[in-house]
Amino acid sequence: MAGRMGKSKHRCTAVALLMACAVAGVSSCSDSSSTTSPARSKAASAASAAASAASSAVASLASQGASALASASAEAKRRLDEVKNGVNAKDEVSLGAPASAGDGRITVPVTVHNTANSAKSFVVQVSLNDSRGNLLDTCVVTVDNVAAGKDGNATARSNRKLSGPVRAEVARALRY
Repeated sequence: MAGRMGKSKHRCTAVALLMACAVAGVSSCSDSSSTTSPARSKAASAASAAASAASSAVASLASQGASALASASAEAKRRLDEVKNGVNAKDEVSLGAPASAGDGRITVPVTVHNTANSAKSFVVQVSLNDSRGNLLDTCVVTVDNVAAGKDGNATARSNRKLSGPVRAEVARALRY
């Protein structure tokens, strides 16, 4: 949704700019008479109302996206904070290429390598970013009971639909 929100935001901004230009163009166009025609006045009012509605829609989408991202981030923090006596295992995690699932969500293959001398579990937070590095979503996966010296696999899945290029990175990883 955040990826789509970004496109919608840009579209709404473009619509708002076009409408603002239309308002400016309609109100600045004049013939030799000093009175504004009713048609021009109605067009200017409609353009102004559309620009205002577009601006409100952008603000609403931005608010919804920020709220969803804050919720996902809080859930990720909660899940990682539940781990007792975990050690940083970020260097023991590798991610595959993000791919779009059939439902528009993004999936990322996660591989952990257990360097400990006994079976361990891992909790991994994956950040999903746009091409500019802006955080779009975050998700957490658990890989249970990975044997000593072995690899374990899981798939991270975005919490909502994302569009456009998405990069994945390991935000945090704990072995316990």
